[in-house]
Order: sequence, then C-alpha cells, then structure tokens
Amino acid sequence: MNRIDRLRALTPYETDFAQWSAEQAALLRDGRLSELDRENVAEEIESLGRSDRREIRSRMEVLIAHLLKWEFQPGHRCHSWQASISEQRVWIGNIIKDSPSLRRYPAQIFDEAYGHALPTAARETGLRKAHFPSEPPFTAKQALDGRFWPGGPLSMDDFLRD
Repeated sequence: MNRIDRLRALTPYETDFAQWSAEQAALLRDGRLSELDRENVAEEIESLGRSDRREIRSRMEVLIAHLLKWEFQPGHRCHSWQASISEQRVWIGNIIKDSPSLRRYPAQIFDEAYGHALPTAARETGLRKAHFPSEPPFTAKQALDGRFWPGGPLSMDDFLRD
C-alpha cells in the first residue's frame, strides 16, 4: 500500500494492526507526518529493539542449557547438541551484527540466563539441579565462542549417533 486516500478514515491501531502498519508506512513515505499515529508508531519502533533483546535472552538460555548438558553428560554428546549450540551462537552473532549496540547485552544478562537455563538442563539430563554449579562454569564470552566446548576438547569420538 503506497498511497492513502485522504478522504478515507485511517484504521485505528486497535482494530487492524496490519492495515494500520501499512497506512502508517504510507503516511511516512508521503511525508504526511502530522497524520501519523505518533504514540503508537513510537511504541512499535521501541518494541523492535526489545524484540532483539528477547531473542538474545532466549537463545542464551538455550545455549547455556546445551553447554551444561555437553559438559555434565559427556557420554551423551550427540550431533544434535552440537548443532543446537552452534545454531544459538550463529543467531546471537547475527542479531549483534545487525544491531552492534547489543554487543554487550549477552554478558549483561548472562547470570540471569544461567539461572533460567539450570532447570532446563536438569530436566533434560535427568540430573538434579544441585548437580550443576550455582555459578556459571564458563563466561558469556566463552559461551559465544565457536571454539569453546566445555568439558574438554571436542572430538568426534565424543559423539553418540543420533
């Protein structure tokens, strides 16, 4: 939708978000700034940044849980764990590449993400939560480093077949 009919009423934000978004974009492109729903446009723009933070937080929790599983269940290491760890690292790296201001964010939320990852690691391994250290056994920087694999060097002999 490139043009907005000046005679037609604009769609309210609460009524149809997709239509509202298209109309607001067209108004911006046409330079009709006085007709913008400024408060809701500003809120939506702010939510984009929050979305990247939520994505990093979620992926850090998955990454940490899988790194814990990798470290504390070496006999169960498999290609799917390796793939998941690598995938989380790539996604987080891509978000940071697109939004460099979030470069420090993984370290800022690391302790909290570790606390959320512990119950997942315990549930997925069958080990008691007390089996895992209360403080992270690796840093955010290590977690994001593609060369870092806790519990010793990475070897193809470590893998079970999926």
